[in-house]
Amino acid sequence: MLKTDGSGAEKPGVEASVAIGVKALQFVAGDPTQIQRFLALSGLEVGQLRAAAAEPAFFAGLLDFLLGHEPTLLAFAEQADVTPEAVARARERLGQSFDAVPR
Repeated sequence: MLKTDGSGAEKPGVEASVAIGVKALQFVAGDPTQIQRFLALSGLEVGQLRAAAAEPAFFAGLLDFLLGHEPTLLAFAEQADVTPEAVARARERLGQSFDAVPR
C-alpha cells in the first residue's frame, strides 16, 4: 500500500518496500559483476546471503548499495519497472521500519 508524505510523493508500505528489495536481490544476484561487488562491499559471503535475506533489514542495505551507484540504480530501475525515486522511498521506509539508518 502506498501512502503520501504530504508532498504528493507516495511512500510504499513495508511489504512493497521489501518487494522492491527482493527484486533488487534478484537483479544483483543475476549479474556476476554486481554480486561480486555487493559481496565485497557488504562483507558477506555467498553462503550467507540466504540467511541475511531472511532479515527484512537486509534489504535496506541492499537498496543502499543500489542507491550508491547511479548506473546500477538506473539499470535496476529500468529492469524492475520502477523509478529511482521509488527505490529511494522504499529504502527510506525500510529504514524507518527497521531502524536502519541510511549512510
